[in-house]
Amino acid sequence: MTRAEFATGSAVFLAVVIAGTASAKWVDRRFAAESVAAPSTSSAACVGEDGSWKNWVWANVPILSPKCAQAQ
Repeated sequence: MTRAEFATGSAVFLAVVIAGTASAKWVDRRFAAESVAAPSTSSAACVGEDGSWKNWVWANVPILSPKCAQAQ
């Protein structure tokens, strides 16, 4: 491997890492803002009476989350 090939490969690797980091931050900002859940009485993720997730803004949800506490 020549010095020029090493420099080119390093530059490409660095560009891919920077692009990946920037796109991940963009995706987090964009989709977290669109899917803000309504707050419930608990700060933990829970399942409402209608089956919707509360306090969990991401697409992947904990499988064994408890049902939300009833408002008294």
